[in-house]
Amino acid sequence: MAIYTSLAVTTVILNPSERCLQWSDDGQACITTKATVHIMTPDSGINFSTPPDIKALRGDEQGEQTLGWFRTMIEPARGQTHMWPSICQDWGAITLGSLDVSLRGVACSPSNLTSRGRCVITILNSNAEVSLWTAAKNHLKGEWTNIQDVTGLLLDTASSEDIIRNTLRAQVTSLAWSKQPDYRITPTPILDSSMLALGNRAGCIEFFRFNRNSNSGGSLSYIHTESLSDHWITHLSWAPWITHAVGHCESLLAFSTDNGNVGLVKVTQNLQSTSNVGFVPEYTTSAVFDVQGPICEADKRGVTALAWVQPPGRNPILVYTKPGLVYLWSWPGSEPAWNGTRAFQLQTQKMSIGSSAISPVSGVSYVLHRDALILSLFDGSLHVIHNMTVEPTWTPPLAGDILTSTELSRTTRTLFAKVTPAGISNLDVNRIGGMMSYDSQSTLIWIYEALRPADFGYKNEAQHECMLLTAPFWQLDDETVLHTASEAFAEISCASGSAPIHYLRALMLHLRSNARFAAVCPQVLEILSQVPPDQTTTIVLPSWTQGSNDDLRPQLRKSLTTHLFGWPNLLSLRMRLSIADLCWKLCKDPEMQAQCGQVAQRLLAAISHCVLRVLVRHLRAIIPVITMPDIPFVLREVVQSLLPGSPQDLSDEAQALSDALTASFSIDPAIAALHEHCPACHTEVPLHDITRATCPNGHAWARCTVTSFILSTSKVRTCIGCSRKALLPLAASDESQLPVAAQSWIVRDLLEAVHRCLFCGNSFVEIV
Repeated sequence: MAIYTSLAVTTVILNPSERCLQWSDDGQACITTKATVHIMTPDSGINFSTPPDIKALRGDEQGEQTLGWFRTMIEPARGQTHMWPSICQDWGAITLGSLDVSLRGVACSPSNLTSRGRCVITILNSNAEVSLWTAAKNHLKGEWTNIQDVTGLLLDTASSEDIIRNTLRAQVTSLAWSKQPDYRITPTPILDSSMLALGNRAGCIEFFRFNRNSNSGGSLSYIHTESLSDHWITHLSWAPWITHAVGHCESLLAFSTDNGNVGLVKVTQNLQSTSNVGFVPEYTTSAVFDVQGPICEADKRGVTALAWVQPPGRNPILVYTKPGLVYLWSWPGSEPAWNGTRAFQLQTQKMSIGSSAISPVSGVSYVLHRDALILSLFDGSLHVIHNMTVEPTWTPPLAGDILTSTELSRTTRTLFAKVTPAGISNLDVNRIGGMMSYDSQSTLIWIYEALRPADFGYKNEAQHECMLLTAPFWQLDDETVLHTASEAFAEISCASGSAPIHYLRALMLHLRSNARFAAVCPQVLEILSQVPPDQTTTIVLPSWTQGSNDDLRPQLRKSLTTHLFGWPNLLSLRMRLSIADLCWKLCKDPEMQAQCGQVAQRLLAAISHCVLRVLVRHLRAIIPVITMPDIPFVLREVVQSLLPGSPQDLSDEAQALSDALTASFSIDPAIAALHEHCPACHTEVPLHDITRATCPNGHAWARCTVTSFILSTSKVRTCIGCSRKALLPLAASDESQLPVAAQSWIVRDLLEAVHRCLFCGNSFVEIV
């Protein structure tokens, strides 16, 4: 990998040729090659002991920090899982991709879908087979495992007696996973309303939903089948969900067929409350599917790209392309903006012998602050459409603007020359196989392969070499960076489940600039200091009066997860703390660094108080079912809530909890909860510090960030954002791994409920 002077280009060698490039909500770039899915995670915002797999040996001449990447991969089997001729002998069921099975596409689910708080990945191969994958212990560097054969599920759920049609419906040609809708309910309920859409050779779209399962990792369940055409479904793309009322939202699923038809399926979801008996309401989701009229009639010209973009303040815009043409379509709305269809003819950017405007489109990216659409073509050129919100045009709004097709194409050619040590000529083509935005602004990330179309020599699979590049195409001023910081903390929603490092990727990238950071740091600290009102003070939990029945523990776990991760103000605090910690690390001025530390300490205290309030109110609600083994943990929460600096209302609630506990139990003042034993020398360790434990003999131990107990076991998890550690959720049979004072059903349920870091909101990994 190399970092270059003014453009800060990051190159990563991938082998062999690429197919697809997209971001997941966990902040990871998924790159589909012929045989492997490479999962690349930028190191911005990630802090733990393991260094990035790919890192430049040096920075640029201005001393700018380099961008590192954590890397892992998914390697599906190269053979066929399903032999289609053994299922159906009809000619229409033949898949030519079975001759040399390769990967065709990837769909990433929303984040926070699995029991570990992560996303799952669906992979489509050339044999029309689909499989479901999830990370085991470490989604940044570790193994991903296959948890379901989706093609087998499609064959099992076939309802028709026609073998040919059942086979064609099981042969998938396209896939897309929707985001999570926001039902405008606070706190956000623990509910998955995303959908996986699979297009097939029978002209149908199959809809599925993911079911979380802590034992097997999860699986898909069937929802609905929509029959649309007699032609293959070649592309699918979900529009963002639009919430019209509380519990009611809509989205448009765009699809294209192999004869050039482009249509829409309108999906409406309604949330219904099924029970209000427990701590939090129970909900179910109903979905209605409605096929809309085609927006492009079949013209026998295949669609090469299909994607939605969302300019602010208007309906989303559908972008679909055919050889040499770009089409924009917008649903008529109430805003004074254009609607209907706009068509644009691509112009050839002469850069090499392979330049052609009829090359397929390989990437679509919307530049938010410039209201422009950037398209990449396989011939290595970039094309820009301006003024997307009001009236799209090829002409830039300002004369001399560098954001033009010619300038961007010239820049990509220059970067191609810089990363090619042997030099380039007119015969060399930088074939762009995938492109997307890194920050929704000036920085793009793309994959290219150097080719010579005029050279008819054979190149075997191992000789294909691709490069992943990340580079800014124009400079952002400080005002834009500060505006990005303000937008990052505005109108935060917990519904999407996206990791904070995904939300903050753009801001973290721009703050790493040494030349800019000193100028914007005071204003960034001012933005971080604007703490939102505490919403956890409104939590009202009914006292549990039904005894220790089977409903209690699932209800408690769901309520804890909902209140610990479902309040927007708590997510905002965690994101602000991540940026404050980054500023502290980047700051060179001791005085300014001290200010960064003060802001971080205030945010950390606010998060701690919110978490303690959630725990204290839950413990107060379950007082009738607390037993003697649970008392040590309850008293620890009381002591932490009474520490100096705690809000008065939190201290009063903790004291009321202590009084209720004292009224029900005879408690020894020297109870072991507050005086643990050192795992090395067995001397008593008082609870003076909730982050570290040091015994009189000098043995130092880290404490669990969830329970504050001493970590003396290897069964721990580490936060990728702040390196804090917590105990793993343990089954009852493994309770001996916990300290004696922690062997409580409340502790076990709390560890299961906390699937992400309580302080920065990012996911955990298991390093050991």
